Amino acid sequence: MSTKSITITSEAYERLAALKEEKESFSDVVNKLTRKSSLLDLYNILTPKQTDELKNNIKNIRDELDQEVDKRRFTIQ
Repeated sequence: MSTKSITITSEAYERLAALKEEKESFSDVVNKLTRKSSLLDLYNILTPKQTDELKNNIKNIRDELDQEVDKRRFTIQ
């Protein structure tokens, strides 16, 4: 595998170093940060309890928005 040298600021180096895990190289970190993401990367990121809470929160927000839209619709007519 060929290599290239690059120059980065000390701040950029510190940021990369902070993201680097024990057995990772800096190349691994750069590759991880610049790869395209997939929705599958999010699979199982939440616990079942967190998933239920999120679903309930989304439902509540949608219900509140629907009520607000209905209120405004009747005031405009």
